[in-house]
Amino acid sequence: MKKIEELTAKILEANPELDRYTLAIAVSARGDELANGAPTKLNVDVKSVKPADLALMEISEGLVKVAGFEKKVK
Repeated sequence: MKKIEELTAKILEANPELDRYTLAIAVSARGDELANGAPTKLNVDVKSVKPADLALMEISEGLVKVAGFEKKVK
């Protein structure tokens, strides 16, 4: 598993219109969903990964989009 800082940097680099504050809100929201039983989109043991870390991993892999910050195809 990559370090949290590396995942955060990857997300922010790929999405320059996204800031750390908005990312933190998205990670928190997705982490709450996962903690309350939502299925993960990754093939990992959810019991060995914290919900917030799992949410960050999903966002960094592009499996979960941060609302309002999807890249537009031209």
